[in-house]
Amino acid sequence: MLDYNNIILQTISPSWLPDNIRAAVLRLDLLHPEVSGNKWFKLRYNLEAAFANGKKHILTFGGAYSNHIAATAAACQLAGIACTGVIRGERPSVLSHTLREASAKGMELLFISREAYRIKNETDWSTLYPDAYVVPEGGNNALGAKGCEEILSLVNDPSFTHIVCAVGTGTTLAGLINSADHQQEIRGYVVLKGAAYLEQEIQSLLAPAPLPHWQLVHQHHGGGYAKVTPALSGFMRQFYDETGIPLDIVYTGKLIMGFRQDVSEGLYPPGSKVLLIHTGGLQGNDDGR
Repeated sequence: MLDYNNIILQTISPSWLPDNIRAAVLRLDLLHPEVSGNKWFKLRYNLEAAFANGKKHILTFGGAYSNHIAATAAACQLAGIACTGVIRGERPSVLSHTLREASAKGMELLFISREAYRIKNETDWSTLYPDAYVVPEGGNNALGAKGCEEILSLVNDPSFTHIVCAVGTGTTLAGLINSADHQQEIRGYVVLKGAAYLEQEIQSLLAPAPLPHWQLVHQHHGGGYAKVTPALSGFMRQFYDETGIPLDIVYTGKLIMGFRQDVSEGLYPPGSKVLLIHTGGLQGNDDGR
């Protein structure tokens, strides 16, 4: 178990936030230098299940810049369990910073073609790795969502009218929906282009109704997953200057930038009190994309 006391709730008042809207950032990025943000919450119960089932190995999936791969390697090193990362695409001549760090922490890297990766769920990994407990890409399963249900317990403030986070697999958002008060509105800012399938993915992880109102926001992906524009980089620098909060280029940078635009367009009514979830992933900035 990591020390949740490292996590803080930080009120923000950047120049673009009007006085009639309040906002705070839940700094999950401060949880741990390497198993930071929502990644630990998605891994926690999966690791417990692996040990409970007598498994000696974690096998999971991701791309060359995957925060999940980086966090899994670090978490497995801390837990003293072996791990393998099935990596999308052929092995490059030079590994990304993420993959170098994962390998240094003991993760075996198994590169497969993009075609094979697309049908990875049809592969019988339990036969290939009989001692392994398989964790889906991004920790996207019921145990991952269960872990993310604990995030809001760190806030213990029902006065927030809106809870917002970035969305990749939707696991974290599902956990937030399952654990939020019914009068709160949950918004997920999707960082992938053309991800209409996420609605169904999230629905599959939700508890029975009644649940709070939730929605996916698709228009702030900035060109697609891991696409970085000068506008995004400039916004992240300005936000850090005004708040002291570092953002990552894949998730939280697009989340806060999208939130700023939605505020300017009046999509958050006066009197809103908004909780922004910082899901960590700062290691991804070191890859220099």
